[in-house]
This record gives sequence, C-alpha cells and structure tokens, in this order.
Amino acid sequence: MLNTAQMYAGLRQYITRYIEAQLPDEEFNLIEKAFQPKLVRKKQYLLQEGEICRFTGFVVKGAMRQYFVDAKGNEHILRFAIENWWVGDRESFSHQTPSKYNIDALEESELLLINLTDLNELRHKAPSFVLMMQKIDERSFIAAQKRIHASISYTAEERYLDLLNSNPEFLKRFSQNMIASYLGIKPETLSRVRKHHATNG
Repeated sequence: MLNTAQMYAGLRQYITRYIEAQLPDEEFNLIEKAFQPKLVRKKQYLLQEGEICRFTGFVVKGAMRQYFVDAKGNEHILRFAIENWWVGDRESFSHQTPSKYNIDALEESELLLINLTDLNELRHKAPSFVLMMQKIDERSFIAAQKRIHASISYTAEERYLDLLNSNPEFLKRFSQNMIASYLGIKPETLSRVRKHHATNG
C-alpha cells in the first residue's frame, strides 16, 4: 500500500532542494492537489508506443526506462529514471500526440503523476514550481547535449567511464544488456570494457 504522505514529503524535499529556499505551504498545497500517486508493478507499462502520454511522473521509489524498438526488434534505451528523477515522453505530453516510445518499470515503482492541464495551472499559480522546472529544463538540456556529444565522439570505454562518473547507480541496478543499449554499444563490448577497467582501474 502506498504511503502517500511520505511520497508527497519526498516531492516537497526535492522541490526545496532545487529552488534552494523554503517552499511556502500555500504553494505546496496546490502542488500536492495537482499530483496523484501511482504504483507501477515491475514490467508494467506506464506508456506504450502509439499512446498519448497523458502524464509526466516524479519517481519517488523504483526504476523506469524509456525505450523504442527498431524494425529488427532491437530495443534502444533512451533514458533511465530512478528515485528523484522525472519520467515521461516530453514531446507526446506537451503536444498530446502519439508517442514513439515505451516506458515500463524495471522495479516496482511509486510515482506521483501530473497531467498537462494541472501542470499548466501550476505554472500560473506556483512560482516555486516554475523555478524548479526551469532548473530541471536547463540541466536536462545540458545532459542531452553531453549525451549526443558522447554518442558521436566517445569510444565505448569513454562512454562507460562517463556513465560510471555521472550515474554509477545505473551500473548497480540495471542489467549489462540494458546498460549496453543505453550506451549504444554491444553487450560483449561492454563486458570487455568492464573487465579491462576492473583489471586496470
């Protein structure tokens, strides 16, 4: 059973950390009403290709992945989301168009979900939430830019080391095949890189 009080407390702590100031009670009351708790079982979908992304979610507990399947049936993971990360298809959510992606749970996950209408209302009524979103967008843009650069110019080993430095938790929680998909390299290449790093690191 979900402990919703703890879930909302976790979101409040997250926002407070981002805005680097106290979150006024009146603003948090609006935020709390806008989000709804959701339990996503392991292997359960939050979104499937062709559906419209109706919600964006804050991960209180658990792990999710966003991926697509190519014409050959191969999975390509775009991103992972663990505790204190956001999950959803931004394009589909913002434009209410069918998604190209799947999002499912790699662990049993507890989420707080918000729909587009409520999100837009918060943009007008909760300045602290707007500030948090601006900071998230800035970090997300920088992270996406770095990832594109890495995919174009980094060797397999450099991609692995970059992930090891930036998100070491991923390597503990996700399978080698998933990590390889996320890095855009073959599983056997990742295995070789990890062995080499373990031997020489």
